[in-house]
Amino acid sequence: MSSVLATVICVVMLFWGISDAQLSPTFYASTCPNVSSIVRGVVEQAARNDVRLGAKLIRMHFHDCFVDGCDGSILLVDANGINSEQDELPNQSVEGYGVVDDIKTAVENVCPGIVSCADILALASEILVTLAGGPTWQVPLGRRDSTTANAARTSDIPSPFETFENLSLKFSNKELDSTDLVALSGAHTFGRSQCQFFSRRLNDTNPDPTLDTTYLQTLRQACPQGGNPSRLNNLDPTTPDDFDNNYFTNLQNNRGLLETDQILFSTSGADTVAIVNRFASSQSAFFDSFA
Repeated sequence: MSSVLATVICVVMLFWGISDAQLSPTFYASTCPNVSSIVRGVVEQAARNDVRLGAKLIRMHFHDCFVDGCDGSILLVDANGINSEQDELPNQSVEGYGVVDDIKTAVENVCPGIVSCADILALASEILVTLAGGPTWQVPLGRRDSTTANAARTSDIPSPFETFENLSLKFSNKELDSTDLVALSGAHTFGRSQCQFFSRRLNDTNPDPTLDTTYLQTLRQACPQGGNPSRLNNLDPTTPDDFDNNYFTNLQNNRGLLETDQILFSTSGADTVAIVNRFASSQSAFFDSFA
């Protein structure tokens, strides 16, 4: 299915009897009872061919939710009356749309016109985190798909270059506290990031003092000045494809790849420091908070 076709299906989707309904893990119990297994079947196959898939879709889900809530608006392409969010700076490196199309096709074949794309993205994210060794949780379902995008509000999405104050503000503006900030940042326990998103930390004359010196040299070799800005690097240098709490021990050792990773631990007096320490010492505490 093309992205345009999938977008059309998401836009015209209608739901019955949900106008005032609360989200519930059993929302599709009678209308599409096998939706979770359908989604799982598609993403398990896709993940065999792309070890980064979980990181891609959890990032897409996060970027979707930070703009007017988890409404699938990130999936909408340019059309009459729609100015897509996909081409805005925070989303230009988001990947995984084709897999969402494939899931949508599989679900439509069994339950036409029932399951929202927003719910599909939420389900796929949880399943892929679990497949990578992370926590499992009951996904509340019953989201409506947005019929409009909000390109301007993509500025709400945190960039890799935020100060600690700006990062905290962007989360608090979504009614997310410091524990939420640290837990959700823990998604960087798997996946990759391009050199361009952290290369300024590697400056020859004035490198970021919060970077471990050995790690600094490793990153300079991977991302030399004048090198490929799109080259991918492991967000977690220890267990790059596993969803675990090593992200937090990396921060304790000054091996956070992005500025917005390391500042959670290296900002003097910040309340996030104790949360990083707690999650580093207890993977279950991290998993509970992330879920």
